[in-house]
Amino acid sequence: MSVRHEEPTWTGPTQREPVPAPVTAAEISAILVRHCGLDGAAAAAAPNASLEELGMDSLALLELQAVVADRYRVQLPEEAGRLSIVEVAEVVAHQYQPAAAPAPGAGRPGHTENDVLIAAPLPLVWELTNDVAGWTGLFTEYQSVEIIEQRGGTVRFRLTMYPDENGVTWSWVSERTADPVRREVHAHRVETGPFEYMRIHWRYAEVPGGTRMTWTQDFEMRPTAPVTTAQMTDRINANSRVQLDIIRDRIERIAAELEATAPAPAASTAGAGDE
Repeated sequence: MSVRHEEPTWTGPTQREPVPAPVTAAEISAILVRHCGLDGAAAAAAPNASLEELGMDSLALLELQAVVADRYRVQLPEEAGRLSIVEVAEVVAHQYQPAAAPAPGAGRPGHTENDVLIAAPLPLVWELTNDVAGWTGLFTEYQSVEIIEQRGGTVRFRLTMYPDENGVTWSWVSERTADPVRREVHAHRVETGPFEYMRIHWRYAEVPGGTRMTWTQDFEMRPTAPVTTAQMTDRINANSRVQLDIIRDRIERIAAELEATAPAPAASTAGAGDE
């Protein structure tokens, strides 16, 4: 039995927060400062500047899209970077329709953070873990990976897992955008399935002994999901630790093999008087 999730009309892979109404420029500015790295003082000094003129790059705009989609259920236009903060607020306010208040006792959104130290250089760790087509040789849970579309640093792909204990094969479409300068990746499920949303943030850092890779996941389960958000948090934490250890071992083995086969440095033939 295979389970394939249909693509929703929007994706909102961020933690939900209480939403005041109406939507104001101050709220959009706060999102940009908190989530996208906006310099609040610079924005206040240039109220008519576009987001691009304020230094918001494609990754920051992607983050803004995600937060606005989840918080307000609004999809910003592709040219959002050319809009000012006030114009973004007007777009959101025009489309925004407040949702019903959550039921009393509703659970909190899920959040996990797990990391691993890999005794290998950061460029190698980055290359291997961002080769999505090669994930079946890096993870043990994925049966196949199908690349659907790739544009710049963004790749959309279908993951299919091995059958679970009930014989169900889970499959869904995800999208991830890599930033090699910041050494981080933002990903989310496009086909959310039992999740209200699922968002993953990968971070890489050079540390003594190699590379530290960190996974942060924010998500929430649908009311009809077979498990609760709390139960899924436990599952993700347990599985992440297993997969991170496997990835570490496989990359360290590759790093050792590369080091063993690397040509030895050539012996110096310089004469006593050479420089």
